[in-house]
Amino acid sequence: MTVTANSDQHASSYIARPCANFRPNIWGDIFLQYHNSPLDVVNENMRQQLETCKEEVKKIFLSSSNTISQKLNIIDSMQRLGISYHFEREIDEALEQIQKISINNALDIGEGDLHSIGLLFRLFRQKGYHISSDIFNKFKNEEGKFNETIVEDVEGLWSLYEATQLSTHGEDSLDEAHDFAYTNLKYMITNNKLSTYLAKQIDQSLTLPIHKGVPRIETRRYMSFYEEDPSHDKVLLTFAKLDFNVLQKMHQKELGNITRWWKESDFATKVPYARERVVEAYLWPFSMSSEPKYSTHRRIVGQLISCICLLDDTYDAYGTLQELELFTEAIKRWNANPIKSLPTCFKVVFNAILEVVDEIESAVVDAEKSSLVSKHVKQAFLNLAEAYLLEAKWCNEDYVPTYDEYKVNGAMSSSLQLHIVAFVGLGEFATKEVFDWIFSDPTTIIKAVSLVGRLKDDLASHRFERERDHVASAVECCMKQYGIS
Repeated sequence: MTVTANSDQHASSYIARPCANFRPNIWGDIFLQYHNSPLDVVNENMRQQLETCKEEVKKIFLSSSNTISQKLNIIDSMQRLGISYHFEREIDEALEQIQKISINNALDIGEGDLHSIGLLFRLFRQKGYHISSDIFNKFKNEEGKFNETIVEDVEGLWSLYEATQLSTHGEDSLDEAHDFAYTNLKYMITNNKLSTYLAKQIDQSLTLPIHKGVPRIETRRYMSFYEEDPSHDKVLLTFAKLDFNVLQKMHQKELGNITRWWKESDFATKVPYARERVVEAYLWPFSMSSEPKYSTHRRIVGQLISCICLLDDTYDAYGTLQELELFTEAIKRWNANPIKSLPTCFKVVFNAILEVVDEIESAVVDAEKSSLVSKHVKQAFLNLAEAYLLEAKWCNEDYVPTYDEYKVNGAMSSSLQLHIVAFVGLGEFATKEVFDWIFSDPTTIIKAVSLVGRLKDDLASHRFERERDHVASAVECCMKQYGIS
């Protein structure tokens, strides 16, 4: 506990507060400069160049001379270069056509072409098409083990490894394929069996597979690798670079706008105990989707997550239990009356939450849908606040819950439910049925995603949080329940 003065009362009035020594914002005001950049980042010359390149890429993709393997490779390159959003309809139609052919067992892919079959499997699963893992049985021997001969096919082995990232529970054969591919690829890298060009890419893939990366960051990395490939398509690469630069300017402006909002709100002065994590907050919606049509989503959800940081730090690193109970009541009522007697910072955080919810409402054009979205965003905020309050009570009582008990509350305190509600609320799927599904119990996928978020967070912050009075993390709870170090 840190003893601090209550700024709203006489200087002799002191309250013990669990203040944290958060590291300062590492970005400074670097993104503030982009706030004044022009709205239309594309000049006429660049627009014409983009359109010309786009048409050329479309012609390449739709070329009737492409085999199925070539078509799959082009789709993969377009996705990894970050330009597939321009050709969603064409790609969907191509995959649908290939799926129909595969149902009739008429796929024109060589029996030994592990790379193409692995790519087909990954692209189908990404799209949601059913495809059985039995497709890889042809690469196994009579004992049901993968043939050692496929180790010589490095591209194929790498494609198999990436395909296994889209396995589902119970697909033991894909678990075996993953271990087989990983072990052999790692051996080749460790023993310098690969070219530098391939080794760099595969090593990156073993660390962070395509399916688990942040798409835009992976695009920038892949662009460099693709350019090194002697067989790369110059038209695709040129269009990808032009498009990347245009989107980057748009993303910079969005981040500039959020940074300006934070500075103008003066949270650094009014809520001095809280972290300034505007750039990190923006990374969440940016990771969800970087496409132009989601620009409003990114800006508002970036502000929302900044507000979640303020809320989290108020519960975790400032408020007393009595104050936090009043604060939670204010969120429950959606009314500031319960916090009238509390320090100003509580009112600042509460008003910031009100403003961001109002902005979400305003962004939803349809009045009936706007009311529906607002109702569920408010409920998600309350769920989060109540989860934070329970953690504060556990901390106050020095109570270490069991791991199972912790996970129930931890899934909610991860704040993923609120992220999802806001992002969905700003889009076309904001219906009563969808919100009922999100809030239903149990909604397995949302609980799973939320729990992954909670546990990842605890693994990253556990040591820092042990430096002060803090609620037990998943680490301590797991140790307690299972009696482990």
